Amino acid sequence: MAEIAQPTGADGARARVIVAGATGYAGALAAQLVWKHPALELAEITSRSETGTALNELYPRYDVPLELSELNPAYLQGVEVGIVAYPHGAAAPVVAEMRGMGLVVVDLSADFRLDDLPTYEKFYGPHGDPDLFDGAVYGLPEIERQAVAGSSLVANPGCYPTASILALAPLAEAGLIEDVVIDAKSGISGAGRGGGETTGFTHVTENVFPYKATGHRHRPEILEKLNKLVPDAGAEIETLTFVPHLVPVDQGELVSCYVRTRTDLDQSELDTMYKARYAEEQFVTVRNAAPGMRDVRGSNQCHIQVLAGDDRVVVFAAIDNLWKGAAGQAIQNLNLMLGLEEGMGIS
Repeated sequence: MAEIAQPTGADGARARVIVAGATGYAGALAAQLVWKHPALELAEITSRSETGTALNELYPRYDVPLELSELNPAYLQGVEVGIVAYPHGAAAPVVAEMRGMGLVVVDLSADFRLDDLPTYEKFYGPHGDPDLFDGAVYGLPEIERQAVAGSSLVANPGCYPTASILALAPLAEAGLIEDVVIDAKSGISGAGRGGGETTGFTHVTENVFPYKATGHRHRPEILEKLNKLVPDAGAEIETLTFVPHLVPVDQGELVSCYVRTRTDLDQSELDTMYKARYAEEQFVTVRNAAPGMRDVRGSNQCHIQVLAGDDRVVVFAAIDNLWKGAAGQAIQNLNLMLGLEEGMGIS
């Protein structure tokens, strides 16, 4: 590819990055964020389709003029970092190849998010590289910051788990969650660029509907990560119900969590718990009013409100599913992995 000028850091030193799978919504945004990042250089963008097309022709709202090409192993020899935005199953072999060549990798698929291989195979099918399955750190920085910073392979969380875990982490860490119902709503970009006819305009507009109300793939991810936060086995979450809904917006996500707690908590106790937990987090804001999708659109922010409800504690969390739920969080993780300021390029 021809050299094209892009932003440069103050010292001129930038890590070279390849984004594999840059035609999907998350991959395209990841490429844009790398392109504008002061300490990164977007060296290659690849796709299994749309080759020969410049990304800013495919996505005019992004100003990345590089052409998409098929992934070539030769590309990996001249880069230090890989962002993989392939679907589950297809991502693992690419991640393994990159790690075999010494690249630092952030994987946006589900291939390395879970701790248990049989659980992964139950929900996703055969794993593309089981030998590497347990080699990743779960990339939710507000929960795993030190581990992310010391890792060479990070599994970027799903968008629903990101919002749900951040909403519930303070209660889980205190061992207070007995059971929880998560009512989740996402814009249609959450279904991906190939979402199918259920994401078509005539089906989605002026409509809200649940999907995969049982057996959703993100439920085991949410439950596994929350139970890792509890202080002892006796405080593990007994039941978790997760029901996602599609709403007629292009991007954004809101989760409403209804929690039965092991002890009663008043509003003052909840406010103190949540504000103390997230006081130092630049991408999490605890609010006194209910958050909305529009409040966080185009940002890496998560806005949370917690309430002492009538019978349950109620927690709301809003994120942009393409930012904090995918590409923005990938850059947040990558900043930590490379020893950069955590918010560089996304704040």
